[in-house]
Amino acid sequence: MSDNTHGAMHEFVKGIIKENPVLVGLLGMCPTLAITTQAFNGIGMGLATTFVLVCSNIVISMLKKVIPGTVRLPCFIVIIAGFVTLIEFLMKGYLPEMYSELGIFLSLITVNCIILGRAEAFASKNTVIHSALDGLGMGLGFTLALFFMASIREIVGSGTWLAGTKLMIEIPWVHDNPTLIFIMPAGGFFVLGCLIAIINKLAKRKPPKEISCENCPNAAACSGKESCEAAAAK
Repeated sequence: MSDNTHGAMHEFVKGIIKENPVLVGLLGMCPTLAITTQAFNGIGMGLATTFVLVCSNIVISMLKKVIPGTVRLPCFIVIIAGFVTLIEFLMKGYLPEMYSELGIFLSLITVNCIILGRAEAFASKNTVIHSALDGLGMGLGFTLALFFMASIREIVGSGTWLAGTKLMIEIPWVHDNPTLIFIMPAGGFFVLGCLIAIINKLAKRKPPKEISCENCPNAAACSGKESCEAAAAK
């Protein structure tokens, strides 16, 4: 596998578990807690956010040399808002039920810190291909986090799965004896905490035995080996 292919694959995969925007970065908490009472809503919000994330990353990467640095954030927000408006029109026309369920949270994708964060930290500094894969990976990680969280809350709290679709399943016994707290805010925080704990366990890495210039987490900002030795001498 070539270095370019390996690098592109890394940019796509990292957002699923290792740098999952919700379960690791703790970003986008507002829609994560608000609309995950049903799995179908989680899928809808995740896919809408992924669409905006990928498209905005591509456009921002293409225009990174054109956008003045002093007004880059307002420009990023305008680009993101354009794609949010587009996905709103598409969902209102073709998926009116989901559009109604997501409500104001669909418009709030514009200020979702995941999208603006990837635009500032990645798309404005990398190629179009890598930016697109970064957006797709982060969007997939966001969608999976919402889907799993919403599935748990819906199954335990309502006794159904994928309610509102033709694939809806009623869970025996649970449907007649739901644990309603799971579809309330407290249940959302509890499920989110459990998922974060699981991801932390899966992504756990042992710290290096010895800190050196090669494995120092602040290597990019360090002025060199001499400064490290001088600091150690003190």
